[in-house]
Amino acid sequence: MTDKGRILDMIESPADLRVLDDEQLQILCDEIRAEMIDVTSRTGGHLASSLGAVELIVALHSVMDCPEDSIVFDVGHQAYAHKMITGRRKAFSTLRQLDGISGFTSSGESIYDAHYSGHASDSLSVAMGLASARAVSGSRKRVAAVIGDAALGGGMAFEALNHIGQEQIPMLIVLNDNEMSISRPVGALVRHLGRLRATTNYRTARDTLQDVMAGSGLAGQKLVDFGRNMKDSMKHFVVPHSMIFEQLGITCTAPIDGHDIAALRETFALCLRSNGPVLVHVVTRKGEGYAPAQDNPELFHGVGPFDIESGMPAKKCSGNPTYTSVFGAALGAEAANDHSIIAITAAMKDGVGLASFAERFPQRFVDTGITEEHAVAYASGLAAGGAKPVVAIYSTFLQRALDQIVIDVALPKRNVVFAVDRGGLVGDDGATHNGAFDIVYLRMVPNMRVLIPSDEAELVHALHTALSLEGPVAVRYPRGEAEGAEVPSDPVVFEEGKSAVRREGDDVAILAFGRMVHQALEAARILQEQGIQARVVDMRWAKPLDTQAIRDAAATKLVVTVEEGVTEGGVGQAILAELSHMGETVPSLVLGIPDHFVEHGKVPQLFERLGLDGASIAASIRQTGLFEG
Repeated sequence: MTDKGRILDMIESPADLRVLDDEQLQILCDEIRAEMIDVTSRTGGHLASSLGAVELIVALHSVMDCPEDSIVFDVGHQAYAHKMITGRRKAFSTLRQLDGISGFTSSGESIYDAHYSGHASDSLSVAMGLASARAVSGSRKRVAAVIGDAALGGGMAFEALNHIGQEQIPMLIVLNDNEMSISRPVGALVRHLGRLRATTNYRTARDTLQDVMAGSGLAGQKLVDFGRNMKDSMKHFVVPHSMIFEQLGITCTAPIDGHDIAALRETFALCLRSNGPVLVHVVTRKGEGYAPAQDNPELFHGVGPFDIESGMPAKKCSGNPTYTSVFGAALGAEAANDHSIIAITAAMKDGVGLASFAERFPQRFVDTGITEEHAVAYASGLAAGGAKPVVAIYSTFLQRALDQIVIDVALPKRNVVFAVDRGGLVGDDGATHNGAFDIVYLRMVPNMRVLIPSDEAELVHALHTALSLEGPVAVRYPRGEAEGAEVPSDPVVFEEGKSAVRREGDDVAILAFGRMVHQALEAARILQEQGIQARVVDMRWAKPLDTQAIRDAAATKLVVTVEEGVTEGGVGQAILAELSHMGETVPSLVLGIPDHFVEHGKVPQLFERLGLDGASIAASIRQTGLFEG
């Protein structure tokens, strides 16, 4: 929706902000919020975090010179205001739509996006690298990193902070402290930030000293000198629990109001003149300016289309449960009968469906924060102590803990179950969030078993099976609504490495994994109308493979594998290797995600584009030419 006379409509680049005063910039912030709410009510998106970061982003751009200067966003889902003021205002209505703009910062989309974002805790490392390269080249261009309080608790962020403090590279770190991640953040650092917010003596003393220095004419140098020389006196006098950032050698401001445009601009301008690293502690409110998002920031963290007036979701669903909710209920049922089960997640309690589990079994629920590596290694220790940990993490985030999966879990054959949510294409969130690689990276690990259920009933059986087995097991399932199968109340244990034939046929065998089974069944229906009889096999196990099902498939004219994962190194190629070992030379076709990153769009649109919907699978089989005449 475009209103004549808006300041926003006159902003084509960040340079246009420099002619505006603080009052006009605040009006611009209000207009940006209105546009965000209007567009995301139709497209969905990460609204709450983006609403909270508007003044912060506008203030940064008004005192920096991007794209010569660089702003590196952590995760990037708070960067909608950044997109609007960097030449993408007119395209903003295409947010997260097929061939539209990404919901995260994307280097391929704009020269103003310093890197591809989507995963937490990497911004400080990337920003330090940029700042270091510019220091080596003699450039005076500036670098700022914007990171949230939850992401700051990630191990990678701590590693970067330690290195930044050691090297004293000039850069600005903007801590966007909104006291919220996808689920409420946890950990000692969060408590530390809470104490800082509450420490009035420290805030008053520090603000007074900084105000004096700001008018001294040598503000940048004096600010750094203050951070270095006073930290053993002032800090310990007024803040007994100490300032962790200054202990690392990074000057830290007192908390400032993240919705005060004048204070933000003044502080950023001052700190950007420093010749060392400075952290500006900005306190913001998720959902600022839109009451429903402020009242329920977890719902509006990543929301689908909604009614603006009420804030209620507008999405019409089939009535089927989501895979995630089925998993959560099934794990709760298992835990009621087995008191050794402990559920673990990494800042995703709601995202992975464990909210009800946490309420029922608070002593057996652990949220480690954004620390996937720690979560997996912690699970290894629990298993060594006799517990049955279930680690529920999105596929795209679990890949961050591959080393811990290999060394801490698989090598010692720990009894750890991985509930791999968002396996396959996730749709609107695009390349950084698609679960495209988990089949490959889990299959390659010795001692690992991998189950890929095809519907919600199979998911319940698969979880029950995983909990009954010794050693590590991964259960991989997709995002979104399930298929409408009846959920069993008395799950069974699957025979390890055994598939299930869903449809008989002698002409072609389609070996399918996960929700690709339903696309394969649709392909078989289409092929039958064309006189081709297709066998459809629900393979269930990506590891170990059902070698008998593969041998039986070789008796047809064509073996087709269909997986919702990358084909390079995927399970389809593993099936071809099995056929080769058997000495079978039957023609084959491997379908899956090709060797490129898949951008955002609705999942059915992406299936069609990638040739993974039923009609496309049938067409690919016909195009082999094996069934002509």
